Amino acid sequence: MKKLTALAVALACFGATTAQESQVDFDNPKGLKMETEYSSNIEEVRDVLSFEGIDYMKIKFSGTDLKGKSYHLTVKEIWDGKIVRDTTIVNSKKLSYEQFQKINDTLFNLKVISKLTYKNKLKLTFKIGRIGFTREFDAIESDEYSLRNLADESKLEIDYNKKFYLLAYILPYEREDGSKSWCEVGTSGKDIENWGKKFGIKHYLLFEMKFE
Repeated sequence: MKKLTALAVALACFGATTAQESQVDFDNPKGLKMETEYSSNIEEVRDVLSFEGIDYMKIKFSGTDLKGKSYHLTVKEIWDGKIVRDTTIVNSKKLSYEQFQKINDTLFNLKVISKLTYKNKLKLTFKIGRIGFTREFDAIESDEYSLRNLADESKLEIDYNKKFYLLAYILPYEREDGSKSWCEVGTSGKDIENWGKKFGIKHYLLFEMKFE
């Protein structure tokens, strides 16, 4: 299955292959609210993203208690059902410039751009305002990786001062009849760190975030 088809199937979990918006909210007025825009509203941009095999998300967090918080984004690399690395993408407390160490608004915007490179590397860029963080990770030789928003897709709880699952970069689950599914994995919700064992997935990345 080609990357274009994989992207179409991945977006189909949200109901269409055009740009989608989704929202996670809670009754607590001080709780976090998350809105996600997938792909692009511009048809020509969507065409280029699909052609190049690029996943693109715009994630907006909002909440009255966001202002003054720091943010911490980490990733677990899981191979054959085992966590082989758990590393930090960005810890704002350790940034060189003081103005980027704390969120100065009740809104926090995060853009995520990712693709599988020709060198079998998963390349991701996280854009936070004027700064960006790019990382590359080893991958298997497959064009079926898909970036998932777990907090959205599996309706996971997000809140302040607690680490929560945000994204996963996964391969599909292959059923006995040979068909494949990303949605079945992404919406399974619980026990995410054991997806490799449960679904027989060789490799995936699991991103976690915390506001504190």
